[in-house]
Amino acid sequence: MSRGLHGVVTIVLSTVVALLGAAMIATAVAGGGGPLARGVLVGALFLLAGGGRAWLAWRAPAADATAGEDDRG
Repeated sequence: MSRGLHGVVTIVLSTVVALLGAAMIATAVAGGGGPLARGVLVGALFLLAGGGRAWLAWRAPAADATAGEDDRG
């Protein structure tokens, strides 16, 4: 099952976005921010968006898995 270059790049960049979110949270908490600090909230959004996108891309079937199917019976 091959994901192709587009699928791999999507997973990698989504993971990078999630890691940036985690770094934003860590920086905000280390700087004395509480759970509702701007850095924590924005970092949580980055973490959820990147992690969710990576998870969806990982679970998606490969593009060539349904390429040859025909619904004509």
